[in-house]
Amino acid sequence: MGMLVTVAVFLLNRPKVDARVRATKIDLPDKRVMPVERVPRVPFVEVTEEAGIRFKHENGAAGEKLLPETMGSGCALFDYDGDGDADILLVNGARWPWEQAARTGDEPTLALYRNDGDWVFVDVTREAGLDVTCYGMGVAVGDMDNDGDPDLFITTVGPNRLFRNDGGRFVDVTSQAGTAGADDQWSSSCAWVDYNHDGLLDLFVCNYIRWSRELDLAQDFTLDGVGRAYGPPLNFEGACPYVYRNEGDGRFTDVSRDVGVQILNPATGVPMAKSLGVAPVDLDRDGWTDLVVANDTVQNLVFRNEQGERFREIGATAGIAFDSAGNARGAMGIDAARFRNDETIGVAIGNFANEMTALYVSTDDPLQFFDASIATGLGPPTRLELTFAVLFIDVDLDGRLDLLAANGHVEQDVNKVQESQHYEQPPSLFWNAGLDGVCEFLKVPVDKCGPDLARPMVGRGAAFADLDGDGDQDLLLTANGQAPRLLRNDQQLDRHWIRLRLIGTRCNRDAIGAWIEVFVEDRVLARHVMPTRGYLSQSEFEVTFGLGQATEISKTVVHWPDGSMQTVEIPRVDRLYVVEQAPAP
Repeated sequence: MGMLVTVAVFLLNRPKVDARVRATKIDLPDKRVMPVERVPRVPFVEVTEEAGIRFKHENGAAGEKLLPETMGSGCALFDYDGDGDADILLVNGARWPWEQAARTGDEPTLALYRNDGDWVFVDVTREAGLDVTCYGMGVAVGDMDNDGDPDLFITTVGPNRLFRNDGGRFVDVTSQAGTAGADDQWSSSCAWVDYNHDGLLDLFVCNYIRWSRELDLAQDFTLDGVGRAYGPPLNFEGACPYVYRNEGDGRFTDVSRDVGVQILNPATGVPMAKSLGVAPVDLDRDGWTDLVVANDTVQNLVFRNEQGERFREIGATAGIAFDSAGNARGAMGIDAARFRNDETIGVAIGNFANEMTALYVSTDDPLQFFDASIATGLGPPTRLELTFAVLFIDVDLDGRLDLLAANGHVEQDVNKVQESQHYEQPPSLFWNAGLDGVCEFLKVPVDKCGPDLARPMVGRGAAFADLDGDGDQDLLLTANGQAPRLLRNDQQLDRHWIRLRLIGTRCNRDAIGAWIEVFVEDRVLARHVMPTRGYLSQSEFEVTFGLGQATEISKTVVHWPDGSMQTVEIPRVDRLYVVEQAPAP
């Protein structure tokens, strides 16, 4: 989060301009012409209520203005019951235990909605064993025991929760697994990833700051010098992330110290990280998944995986730690992808208001990045918004990954001190025009994406999945203290596609960490099997390849997480293919 208080003080106390000072004429550079007429029409239509989603996020706000109340909660789109379609999980916050006046009616819980097809979702929270109250933040979905059922890890303000899926009913196994973390810790995003290639999914858990009600109230945060406001994280110590190694018998071992992710500030000796987002991705193509961590008001971290033994932090040398001027930003959500359909990897990070969304792009050296947000056209239109989730997603099935952003401020009264800022902000969609465009990323106007997507909200988490089996990806957006938004992709562009669901037999069953390459015409489309993306959220395991007008695929290659390669036959397009890892030769 940014320095909201500092901004307010500056705006209220800025010096008067000397009327005798004459303005100097400045020759401005030529503006790039944005060819928005090229942007295809991809309307998203809200179907939340008609689909049966009856949920409102609880953030516990009761007047004390405590920092967790600003952060929202995430969501997940995954097939919990194995019937072949994606269901919806919504993480919820809670009422504070000391606010007795606010404790009316039923306690808020997690919410699970079963997909019954034709955009009908049924609340199965209680029967699935997830009617659990906690101050929830993020979610990670993964088959931790390789039994074919996706399990759940929920981060909270307090002890985290691990739920084993026993045939569609979830059982809390946190205590025996040893994954609760500290009772007074505040965890945020999390990810299942097999960092050591033993075929079992391990857990990486971001922790935000050292926080308590007492620490928060002890600081006199104000917005306009009168009433209390939500404070920035600058005034709180950081917190180190967790790494839990999966032992394969239902137990996990905390190896955070041993594997090198506990980075301390060299000047103060306190934990450096204030982490809100993580993108697991193999940056240097050595077959081992690295971890890029988005930090709020302190430098971002890059943990290079040294063949499953340790992680080495290289954020500054990799060029991802700071902005182009060497400053840390208020980083929130994160996603990574080969968005140019070549070896180039882009790491997008949503930042605080008045800070552009970052787009770190790899160079010829895969461990060297530069922020190309301005050069690609993404940066300037994102400067005003406070962006939480960012997602690479091919909304129009043309084979190029577009970018979605969920936006929303943290302070309800921010407009009183900054006219350009609003609490509710519209989500943003940026169309990938390709390198041949005047601007690589073009902001999609409302008449092309639809008023339902562009309607302002206090956006936080975001996830995608093909919820109706038509080949394109639909969206779920969460909101802080509000109802979520379920959006159906109604594009009618007559473009082709394929979707793949990988099943590992020698690697982890979900094939998390695999790369798939599809050779079509003169392009190679590379996509990552990585449901952890955005902010506090998880998208589907299936991987979608938009093919445009192409109807034939020359070759499809799967690079499994254990290093093996497999060629897959794709005889027809517009199909979902389930690919099982071949036996060892």
